[in-house]
Amino acid sequence: MEYTYYPGCSLTKTSKPYDLSTRAVFRALGLGLHELEDWNCCGATVYMSVKETVSFSISARNLALAEKMKRDVVAPCSACYLVLNKTNRFLRELPDLNAKVNDALSAAGLYYGGTVRVRHPLEVLINDLGIEGVAAKARRSLKGLKIAEYYGCQIVRPQRGFDDMEFPQTMDRLFEALGAENVYFPLKVRCCGGMLMTTANDVAMKLCHDLIACAQGNGADCIVTTCPLCQMNLAAYQDQLSAKFGEDLHMPILWFTELLGLALGLDVRTVGLNAHLERIPEKILSLAA
Repeated sequence: MEYTYYPGCSLTKTSKPYDLSTRAVFRALGLGLHELEDWNCCGATVYMSVKETVSFSISARNLALAEKMKRDVVAPCSACYLVLNKTNRFLRELPDLNAKVNDALSAAGLYYGGTVRVRHPLEVLINDLGIEGVAAKARRSLKGLKIAEYYGCQIVRPQRGFDDMEFPQTMDRLFEALGAENVYFPLKVRCCGGMLMTTANDVAMKLCHDLIACAQGNGADCIVTTCPLCQMNLAAYQDQLSAKFGEDLHMPILWFTELLGLALGLDVRTVGLNAHLERIPEKILSLAA
């Protein structure tokens, strides 16, 4: 099985371990990832606030380039996954917008016919390979590790998404099959605060506190997520969170592909665990021994 890979901006910089582990996991599972040539920013949210047509055109350029490859697009970043799916949906449902966007694309000699399917790597693994197929290739058991699966507020939001919007279970079932124990984590789709960390810090800090405190209170050894911004907010501010709330709020925040990579027999450097801001405890690092 072959896929076009859209890493997005975060995975090339602050979330590089997510990129490394995603590529490594797909290789280990015999799935081909081919990076989209000359890709650009998905458009994120800032463009939408400036001008809707510009935002959709920026996003659609990636889809037009990918359409030439005739493969599904895999987008690990939750925001990229959401934005590219949103663009797909709007262009299919709104003919006038479609015409404006394709007129803009024509200036670069591009056209988007709406045939690209945008997918998240978690969904690809679950639906194309299957949990049993992934588990069959595991080289290490995650037995003894207690996990809080954190999906965030974007990955399950696209219309007709691949999991339940309020109580998703795909990551839970995957890691349970690999031997881990899933702790009770009712905040699994609660927002981390997103960009509020830079504009309304007190609000975002409280949201992050609640997420980490909930995971700790239910006995988790780590939080596992699918979103670069969630990972950054929860991992980078742990010293400040601990000082602000008078609690020890230090906990490893892992991308799901990192932990999956360890289960598949990959080493710490290959999945990027050596490049985290927060301390990764020996209990997790020893899985690669």
